[in-house]
Amino acid sequence: MVTFDGRAPGTPPHVWDERLAALPTWPLPRTGRTVVVAAHPDDETLTAGGLLAELAAVGRPAEVVVVSDGAGSHPGSPTLGPADLVRRRVDEVRRAVEVLSPASSVTLLGHPDGALREARDEVAADLRRVLSAGPRVATLVTTWRGDGHRDHRVVAEVCAELAADLGCTLAEAPLWLWHWATPDDPAVPWDALRGLPLSDHAVVLKQRAVAAHETQVEPLSDHPADAPVLHPRFVRGLTRDVEPFVVHAPARSAAPDDAPAADAGAGAGAGAGAGATTLPASYFDATYARHDDPWGFTDRWYETRKRALTLAALPDERYARVLEVGCSIGVLTAELARRADALTATDVADAALDRARARLGDDAPHVRLVRGALGGAGDDALPGGPFDLVVLSEVGYYLSAPDLAAALPDLLTRLARGGTLLACHWRHPVEDYPLPGDAVHRALARAAGAAGLTRLVEHHEADLLLDVWSRDPRSVAERTGLR
Repeated sequence: MVTFDGRAPGTPPHVWDERLAALPTWPLPRTGRTVVVAAHPDDETLTAGGLLAELAAVGRPAEVVVVSDGAGSHPGSPTLGPADLVRRRVDEVRRAVEVLSPASSVTLLGHPDGALREARDEVAADLRRVLSAGPRVATLVTTWRGDGHRDHRVVAEVCAELAADLGCTLAEAPLWLWHWATPDDPAVPWDALRGLPLSDHAVVLKQRAVAAHETQVEPLSDHPADAPVLHPRFVRGLTRDVEPFVVHAPARSAAPDDAPAADAGAGAGAGAGAGATTLPASYFDATYARHDDPWGFTDRWYETRKRALTLAALPDERYARVLEVGCSIGVLTAELARRADALTATDVADAALDRARARLGDDAPHVRLVRGALGGAGDDALPGGPFDLVVLSEVGYYLSAPDLAAALPDLLTRLARGGTLLACHWRHPVEDYPLPGDAVHRALARAAGAAGLTRLVEHHEADLLLDVWSRDPRSVAERTGLR
């Protein structure tokens, strides 16, 4: 039975997880304007908050249009009358969009909440005016016609007509479907659903933006009419790491007016994520806020094996001074500490450093954990050295190609006279990362060669690259007197 009582728990969110995780991917819109049309002030966040955050991260902020005034969410409230509620919800939607995408514009059409069918012609005229102003709209995002909610259906039908006229992609986002249906319900449009993958950073921003809609997720008072409109369990299901959309291709083709001639990152082997720009510290803060061990260092055989390869590739049994760049939660740090007289490990995320300190405890007094990042400046600059060993494991691809090219020569100045640099990176592309591992190691080869270093180890396999460069060209046999 279709119900819109968001105060009720509805279908448990976890029953959807497996099917939603397996959806075919909908790639992030890359060209033209993207406009998100919300039936009510909060639909923009609940249905497309991750999309807004991801577009903002790549420098292509979407526009937000809110059709209704939101006055109907608390009928009979003794605390807020309709006019007061409208003012609150206007403030909330602006705050939420500011969290998700600070550069996005917010247009409020102010049509009566719950009466969009009666105002359909006016809604269509207003939306046409907004969409026709400025460059061509390439992607139009709105609520789903099948949600059963009358306002959602009307707005989606109007947007479908406009998308056909404009020749743009239409993406409809279900909302109430996840509340009243189950995965086996024939009303679920599995064949048409696509999933937009969300980064950890986008998920965290969406959670914060949902919380900004206080009138919808928090009680206005203890009175029953002031209860939260959205049940906490229902809200949890809206902050997954994938956003589902029913995607319709353009009814007619139209060349985007701002399409690039070529992918700017292709020549450098760039990945698809982050607009080929260096990931900010906030990306890692958000990652560690969601996961204690984001990359599975403690429980994946892949990681255990990689650490064994890393330690085995070191040409010397012991090092006086070691620098580990990007130590994360300190799993490799603990093993490097057994081979070092003094070890300095850095990370840009304070949460990672705290977890590394807890892991090492009092057993490694010769280890110093400090804030610092490859290519960092000011408080995030790396320690000056000199170091007999520098370890750069799974770090280089967080930088853009220009930033990496500038950072590597600076890093090499920290090597002692006979110092060694070990680099190890995942080879497969990750959408969030500006570069794949192969591009990192090509850049390292150029920088190391220019600095006169010799490559001692070159280990390539399908999943990872591991290279060792040194100012001391001797092999392990030569270093240990075997030849």
